[in-house]
Amino acid sequence: MSGSIENGENGDIASDHYHRYMEDIEILHSLGVNAYRFSISWSRVLPRGKFGGVNQAGVLFYNQIIDNLLLRGIEPFVTIHHSDYPQELEDRYGGWLSTLMQDDFVHFAETCFKSFGDRVKYWSSINEPNLFGILGFEIGICPPARCSPPFGNCPHGNSDIEPLIAVHNMLLAHAKAANLDHMKFKRKQGGMIGIILHAIMYKPLTEDKSDQEAADRALAFNIAWILDPVVFGDYPPEMRRYHGSELPRFSPDERVLLRDSIDFIGLNHYASLYAKDCINSRCICNDSSCIQGSDRAIRGFVCTTTEQDGVPIGEPTGMSLSFVVPRGMEEIVNYTKKRHHNKPMFVTENGYSSPYKSFEDYQHDVKRINYHKSYLAFLAQAMRDGADVRGYFIWSLMDDFEWINGYSLRYGLYHVDPRTLNRIPKLSANWYRDFLRNSNSLNKNYI
Repeated sequence: MSGSIENGENGDIASDHYHRYMEDIEILHSLGVNAYRFSISWSRVLPRGKFGGVNQAGVLFYNQIIDNLLLRGIEPFVTIHHSDYPQELEDRYGGWLSTLMQDDFVHFAETCFKSFGDRVKYWSSINEPNLFGILGFEIGICPPARCSPPFGNCPHGNSDIEPLIAVHNMLLAHAKAANLDHMKFKRKQGGMIGIILHAIMYKPLTEDKSDQEAADRALAFNIAWILDPVVFGDYPPEMRRYHGSELPRFSPDERVLLRDSIDFIGLNHYASLYAKDCINSRCICNDSSCIQGSDRAIRGFVCTTTEQDGVPIGEPTGMSLSFVVPRGMEEIVNYTKKRHHNKPMFVTENGYSSPYKSFEDYQHDVKRINYHKSYLAFLAQAMRDGADVRGYFIWSLMDDFEWINGYSLRYGLYHVDPRTLNRIPKLSANWYRDFLRNSNSLNKNYI
């Protein structure tokens, strides 16, 4: 992926949480948060996967983070797999395109349960398998960077098939790890295990019935793609209808393993998009907000866009496809509640990136405060209407390395000075501290 990061940047040091985690935990404590979400690096704990031993230095590092969080009354909310894995697994058998990856993941998960499970009570098996499938195997802009035309021009890949295979293996890996936890560790350790997905809300572009059906399809092909198997034991019927034999099938035993294999659902919600039907009408991708291949089954025959008659769906942010649409939070939670039996939910990511190099981003980030106030208000409405939402995590504590966007996106409550790496609180950090202290911050003006 050389040269694919904006401004030629890299994540070698980033915000250097690795060396400054004690300082960062003190910041968390000063804010008054009662939980901190972070992930375990597979490569740091098992550099060669099951082909090598456990890196005890890596285990020690995460033990120190967990212990120091708990000392300050902060619950560790741990993701086992967040995109990275040992290069050897890619080289040996092709990573998530191989069924062999399932057992390697279970070995990694068991190592985590054994090493940290006596203190970690909230486990997320995999972060955003739906987005990983799209970025890594459909449009190929993130590792392992596989794709095919019209989605992109990668050296290798098949955008119509490989996302389905990779996600299929991830779902089975999740189910096997969850079963291991329930059978071997849960009685002694307690705790919960769930899965986290990239949760865009889709709205029909027009009042036409075909666009309403397109919005429903988009939700099925992105949200239910992951949640239907782990709640009901099989893929959404909408996907089976349009993919046919291309969509992998679960065996009877696998369906049993998958069904109700989650204790909670994690929603990473940033965006709402308009959906346009591409079955009964011709779809031409001619603006920056759409993805090529909308007229293909892998996209559900749906074209998505951020504009309706030239009017943006909401106020723009620093992220090209993320506009401020607070009602989308209520709508995506209600959709999940209705379709998936109101399983316990956590909003595991929700955040605002200021436009690049905006002065407001560095100090007086009023728009970030207003963003969180409005999204929290709509989340509260969903909860009043019965949604079983157990928690909310802001993305993010501090400005960080944002994948292919490098450091151009700034989501943090704290600015990180690029020279000194000092953490500098923005106005939003003060607001969030007040909010957590119950000081009527949803109605307080920050100007």
